[in-house]
Amino acid sequence: MRVSKADLAQLDEHPVPLSRVARLFAPHALPMAVVLGLIILTAIIGLAPPFLTKALIDDAIPHQDVPLLLRLVGGILAVTVVTQLFGVVQTWLATRTGQRVMHTLRTDLFAHLQRQPLGFFTRTRGGELQSRLTNDINGMQGVVTDSATSIASNVTTAIGTAVAMAALSWRLSLISLVVLPPAIWLSRRVARLRRSVQTRAQRTLADMQTQIEESLSINGVVLAKTMGAGPALSQRFSRSSETLTELELQSQMAGRWRMGTMSIIFAAIPALIYLAAGLPATGQGMSIGTLVAFTGLQAGLFRPLMGVLNVGIQLTTSKALFSRIFEYLDLPATITDPEHPVPLDPEQARGEVRFEGVTLRYPGADRDALHEVDLTVPAGSTVALVGATGSGKSTLAALVSRLHDPDAGRVTIDGVDLRQLRLDTVTGIVGTVSQDPYLLHASIADNLRYARPGATDEEVVAAARAAQVHDLIVSLPDGYDTVVGARGYRFSGGEKQRIALARTILRDPRVLVLDEATSALDNRTERAVQEALGHLSRGRTTITIAHRLSTVRDADQIVVLDHGRVVEVGTHDQLLALEGRYAGLVAAQERSTDALLATAVR
Repeated sequence: MRVSKADLAQLDEHPVPLSRVARLFAPHALPMAVVLGLIILTAIIGLAPPFLTKALIDDAIPHQDVPLLLRLVGGILAVTVVTQLFGVVQTWLATRTGQRVMHTLRTDLFAHLQRQPLGFFTRTRGGELQSRLTNDINGMQGVVTDSATSIASNVTTAIGTAVAMAALSWRLSLISLVVLPPAIWLSRRVARLRRSVQTRAQRTLADMQTQIEESLSINGVVLAKTMGAGPALSQRFSRSSETLTELELQSQMAGRWRMGTMSIIFAAIPALIYLAAGLPATGQGMSIGTLVAFTGLQAGLFRPLMGVLNVGIQLTTSKALFSRIFEYLDLPATITDPEHPVPLDPEQARGEVRFEGVTLRYPGADRDALHEVDLTVPAGSTVALVGATGSGKSTLAALVSRLHDPDAGRVTIDGVDLRQLRLDTVTGIVGTVSQDPYLLHASIADNLRYARPGATDEEVVAAARAAQVHDLIVSLPDGYDTVVGARGYRFSGGEKQRIALARTILRDPRVLVLDEATSALDNRTERAVQEALGHLSRGRTTITIAHRLSTVRDADQIVVLDHGRVVEVGTHDQLLALEGRYAGLVAAQERSTDALLATAVR
């Protein structure tokens, strides 16, 4: 075996001191000490049977000593029983300890990732996060219950066996030292060959799994059908499957060669020992019992010795797994609860929102997404944010939900900086419906209660009615128990947005952020939802981002953004009278609408 290049690269990039790993197990020092003690005891006790067998062959059986015979046979059985009992306790303790450590790591990592900014998730693949939370954590469990105990057991057994062999016959021990190195070299060479083939097979299998995921998901099937890519995808999958078939054959043959090599080694070493014992120069009157005992010890030395030689590889692999987890745990959590939060009851909040000198630039960007924005949204008022794509509308709205923190300035609710409030307080005050709502693969009722788990059926229905989606839900065969499917694919964009709107309504937030929440609705449904929102907006602060300017004519304020700056503020009539940026946007949309109507008439 060789150390994986990927593991070495991971450790070079994010080294892991063993002291940090040890700290994870510090709370479990006692059970780990017991496990280590059991391993040592098991290894020592496991050396007894060859010596008991020697006494049986040399003393008890030739002299027909029945009491001695019974004691020796009983001793052999007792050793087996005790070592197996020790093994059960050792496995239980090691697995239990490992699972507790992994549980702590898994939950800490999940919670830590929840506190990462949005930018982290936009530049990180979702599959990578899942892999670290599942595959890497599970791999670390193997480190604890398998690698760690294997290292301790192999080292103890190898040392104990070598000492016992020397005690029985130092001459035969010297012969073993000569025979073992080439045997180990041959075995490792064959194992390395099989590992290489298996690595290639795993890569091919991973590629096949990616093809399956991309081609047979809902979106993938739609794309393939609309692009006519089905035959090409089938050919690609066939090539991967054929490659995997050949690699699996090579792997099986390499495995068979390895088994054959091991069988030859296990047969050759005892044969050489028998030969040495029978020669006058090396045997020198050795008893049959000593020879049998020595052969038994020799047979149990090869595997633990191979394990000892692989200790370095096991440690490197183990540290690489910890490195991957620690790499994410060491990421700074930029959006966290304050050390001394300001108390603010969401139910008592008025909902006044202020932006005071707010500036924000995304990492790697060459200009500010928002620049020195000053804006006041009075409690209970409706404010519309408009502007061209990339003007900063969604960024400004995201600051209200504290999805980002400004680089300069501050965002306040009722005069309190959001960074001084607990995150659950902010989410209790601010509700958001985005342009592309996300629905869970669960029932409609569960999706709605995601915002408020304790909501009654009556409250769920009331929220759905307010979002103009109740009639749709009850028309389905299973009503509110209908499973929405992966990402809500069974519903149209407008239906998903209305369900998401109902979910937010159920929370009854004092501040409502609508990030183009009606963009996927047809005109009739949009008017109905806008009417519902008009009722819901009474008494609550509403910040609306809209592409269709016709939907925000009645807003108390319309804020026009351009390249991250506020360039105009006023009502619809006031801004039209200015004949500035807003008037230009309205005129452009009217021309676009007229052009579409003219095309439709033709």
